[in-house]
Amino acid sequence: MIQLKTLEELYLMRESAQLVSKTLGMLAPEIKPGVTTKYLDKLAHDYIKDHGAEPAFLGYGGFPNALCMSPNDQVVHGFPNDTPLEDGDIISIDCGTYKNGFVGDHAYTFEVGDVAPEIKKLLKITKESLYKGIEQCVRGKRVGDISHAIQSYCEKEGYGVVRELVGHGVGRVMHEDPQVPNYGRQGSGKVLKDGICLAIEPMINLGTEKVKFHNDGWTVTTLDNKASAHFEHDVTIINGKPVLLSTYQYIYDALGIKSNEEEAFQYNW
Repeated sequence: MIQLKTLEELYLMRESAQLVSKTLGMLAPEIKPGVTTKYLDKLAHDYIKDHGAEPAFLGYGGFPNALCMSPNDQVVHGFPNDTPLEDGDIISIDCGTYKNGFVGDHAYTFEVGDVAPEIKKLLKITKESLYKGIEQCVRGKRVGDISHAIQSYCEKEGYGVVRELVGHGVGRVMHEDPQVPNYGRQGSGKVLKDGICLAIEPMINLGTEKVKFHNDGWTVTTLDNKASAHFEHDVTIINGKPVLLSTYQYIYDALGIKSNEEEAFQYNW
């Protein structure tokens, strides 16, 4: 059952989502060659705790860390470790917080040093597809409209759209109804209503859409070992229109990036 939120609940959810955003922004300047993902995980863990929240991923289903850290051909759910990042890597950082009874959950794929042009393009298209999906978060549309927008945008560039992993509702727990695939048919799926909260997260591969699930029960990699990109926002609908609960602006401020991509999805809280 889909749990629609009141405006008061959305305000609290936004606090959790914005703390994830601030955590990712804090990490952004630390992500460089030679740094370990375990070091970044410790920074995030302490930052979240210092801001009166709990790392939502820590202990979830037995997951042992505050962050999912997935470099290069890892799609999602990678473990932080002591292997230093290298020049040319990319790293998906997925972060969750639990505060005021609500979960925030979103992700960004960072460049490490000098990244190859074909990988830069993969990241660009994947992030743009996220906003194509968010544009469809309109009262009266359906989940399939989000899914189709993401799939069509990425597949026209020749990328593989992961099938086995999907976005989801989010709220008082990490995973709520409905599931939000990154592929699908327009006009299909659950109807979108005011107060719905979705974690929309394209997971897009440079090559095949097929993935491999590893024996650790968490790590997922591309079957052809080519790169994968992952971007995620928490989104709701207010007055019939899409509203972002999370933001990449803290990342952009830290890295000196100019962007107006979020302007259309703001609400005067």
